[in-house]
Amino acid sequence: LGFKLVRDVRAGEAIFIDMEGNCHSKVVHKSPTHTPCIFEYVYFARPDSIIDGVSVYEARLNMGEKLAEKILKKFGPDHGIDVVIPVPDTSRTSALQAAYRLDRPFREGFMKNRYIGRTFIMPGQAKRKKSVRLKLNTIRAEFEGRNVLLVDDSIVRGTTAGEIVQMARDAGAKNVYFCSAAPPIRYPNIYGIDLPTQKELIAYGRNEEEVAAKIGCEWVVYQDQKDLEDSVGMAVPKNAPGFDGYDCSTFDGVYVTGERMGDSYFQKLHALRNDKAKTTRTSTIVSRTPSTIAGDSPKIPRQTAVVACDKEASKEGQQQDHSLRALEKRIPLPTF
Repeated sequence: LGFKLVRDVRAGEAIFIDMEGNCHSKVVHKSPTHTPCIFEYVYFARPDSIIDGVSVYEARLNMGEKLAEKILKKFGPDHGIDVVIPVPDTSRTSALQAAYRLDRPFREGFMKNRYIGRTFIMPGQAKRKKSVRLKLNTIRAEFEGRNVLLVDDSIVRGTTAGEIVQMARDAGAKNVYFCSAAPPIRYPNIYGIDLPTQKELIAYGRNEEEVAAKIGCEWVVYQDQKDLEDSVGMAVPKNAPGFDGYDCSTFDGVYVTGERMGDSYFQKLHALRNDKAKTTRTSTIVSRTPSTIAGDSPKIPRQTAVVACDKEASKEGQQQDHSLRALEKRIPLPTF
């Protein structure tokens, strides 16, 4: 696009660009610490991203290496894995390196429908299960008669993982193993990721064997938190300052802003984020219809915007049925 990367925003820094295009910057925190969210490197960032000088691709390769080493340490070279298959898309890089380290073939066993969104934040268990089946299709030849290691970036509720394990079995897999490039997610996120409440997280109150039984596979291996931090740390360039630490609150429950589990804030968070509350809000928005067309009455529900199309627009070449549909079109607005 022709832009030039100047530098990353520093910890505690505020940047202001005035109307003349002049850039002003100042570190406004007295004692800032550089502790980025490690989940960016695990899941949210694109693999070609470079964040604070760290290549996300390289960090994810390291995660795959660490996962393979843990599998070899736990099961030895006779681990029984025939093929390594990623759960698309984010885990592809880690799965590739894990397969190389395990000396097993890397294969694409799932094809992704790119028009289905992130399933782990969808409200309603039934909707999430259905969406997983719509989102992925299996390539049977890669599963039939094989012991398959599935690699995913993380396991949140376990809905996606459980459906994927069953899809692998339906495609003819003999045994299904599952590993996560992230440690067990046992705590909610309060810094912008719409993760479920603690009790809805599959790893909450469960060990690896219990999680494996819950999602229906032979065994589950999670990344160790130290190995995850080392995976990112190993990708820091030699001339870069590095980090003071990482925000790993979804894994260890340590929040950089000082919140503690059990605080009233988490009770409010549970009331807003639990699955039942989300489903109720969604149902309310979908079922609520304004009593009149936009413009005839100012009393339109806050959660709903109605896009109105003037009848006169049909005279300018628009078909009448398109105009009528536009009158009824409703756009849900975010609730803050």
